[in-house]
Amino acid sequence: MSNIIPYSDIERMGMALAKSNLFGVKTAEQAIALMLVAQAEGLHPAIAALEYDIIDGRPALKSQAMLSRFLKAGGKVEWHEHSDTRVAATFSHAAGGSINVDWDMERANNAGLAGRMNWRKFPRQMLRARVISEGVRAVYPVATGGMYVPEEVQDFTPERTVEAYVEPAPEMDLDHALLILGELQTTQGFKERVQELAKKIPGRDVEALKTKAREIFSQIRSVEKMALIEGGGND
Repeated sequence: MSNIIPYSDIERMGMALAKSNLFGVKTAEQAIALMLVAQAEGLHPAIAALEYDIIDGRPALKSQAMLSRFLKAGGKVEWHEHSDTRVAATFSHAAGGSINVDWDMERANNAGLAGRMNWRKFPRQMLRARVISEGVRAVYPVATGGMYVPEEVQDFTPERTVEAYVEPAPEMDLDHALLILGELQTTQGFKERVQELAKKIPGRDVEALKTKAREIFSQIRSVEKMALIEGGGND
């Protein structure tokens, strides 16, 4: 690229790219950084949106862009197998000779990669990206721009997992809770006490507790009413 794009123009392009929510760029700063990298490599800054990714804050060169650069520079690739279980190819270049690169799911598993989500969903694409990056880096590293492909960068950091919610162990069983209710002598604070006990017993027993609590509440209230009637008669 013969003409240098002024930083002010790159800044405006970066802001527009970030607002578009396209190409995986999340912020204007990320877009501007990639555009500056592209310009430093002699490319128009807008090419950054097509050839680069930001993965966990790290720039990465897309595998197809890396392969394209390799082929444009006189490199050759011969694919031997391209499946969900194995991808193999021979890469050759006048400057670096040739190399056979083979990635299969057994190798991915040994590297601790096969269980990751992208490897389970898109095994062929992940294997292909690994083969391209390793092959090009070995015989003509200039085409990598000193970067890894996004699929590799994703594997640099531990996969985020969401811990399953474990219900805390109950503090008491249903019989214990009913025993406590049975000792109550007044309806005052009765409902609040039931709510407290419901939090301490297994979830499956809550409805049984509430059903029995209604019976106990009715019995206590009947006793209270009877006491009021008897008390009124003595006056």
